[in-house]
Amino acid sequence: MVTAWSTRSQRDPHRTRAEDRWSPHTLFYRSTVQRLSRVSLCLASWAVCGCSAAWADERERWNGPFGGAFSANVTVTSDYSYAGISQTKLGPAFQMGLDYKTADVSANVPLWLYLTAWGSTIDFPTTGSGVEIDLSGGLKFHAFDRKLSVDFGYIRYLYPGIPDTFAYDYGELSLNVGYDFGVASLTGRVRYSPNSFSSSGITWNKRALLSVPLPFLRFTENLSFRAYGSLGNIWVERFVAYGIPTSDYWYWQLGLVTTAYGFDVTVAYTDTSIEPAGCGFTDYCAGRVFFSVSKTF
Repeated sequence: MVTAWSTRSQRDPHRTRAEDRWSPHTLFYRSTVQRLSRVSLCLASWAVCGCSAAWADERERWNGPFGGAFSANVTVTSDYSYAGISQTKLGPAFQMGLDYKTADVSANVPLWLYLTAWGSTIDFPTTGSGVEIDLSGGLKFHAFDRKLSVDFGYIRYLYPGIPDTFAYDYGELSLNVGYDFGVASLTGRVRYSPNSFSSSGITWNKRALLSVPLPFLRFTENLSFRAYGSLGNIWVERFVAYGIPTSDYWYWQLGLVTTAYGFDVTVAYTDTSIEPAGCGFTDYCAGRVFFSVSKTF
């Protein structure tokens, strides 16, 4: 999802329009439209970041075919940020997701398939307001009493209504490996695209996420807290087309998630290593605080 001049930065700056259609500043914003992180509730819960197809808490909601289950989620956020770059020109966004997971292979083999559809409103400097739709699917399994999780899948990013000449639509492979140590959980994520946003060529997006529950702040059964921090790096083969000033940049985020009566309320700070001059002389890549409210059904 790229939103800036390119439209791909906030959720994860991977996309930008064709180089011959933009000035250096507008090229950058194309990147903003690309994805995000899941956020799905990814933006709120996983900070950035996306979240995209994972059935993060694995709570089964509605019965589905083949012994599986469906779950839906809704998020309202003050800023849709992908990999530290705003996809909404620092404005609010509304997001919805629908997840499906099959039943485990067996009681002794916690392995299943999942499918996810997720959408968000966007607002790119180049193309204006619109919608981003992410379709994903993959395989996930747990081991060591479900402390270890491995998730391998494919994500397709779509921007309906935007002319094909912009080449915003793209796909990428994703691998997530996480371990719950009890006092904290650590997750590593790698995403690869052979031809990313705005025909920018090969991209690698690597991120580490540390999440820490805060049980000492649990005042009632219906109220809990957790803190998280993430650090990531994106490398792009044709970075000008992607909409960033150099071949790679760093992004990071710190946040607090409050779960109360079925709602997740997130307050977070996000930033990137991109200077304002490399972001169209805007604050779309600068450090800022955002908040979101999510609900899973």
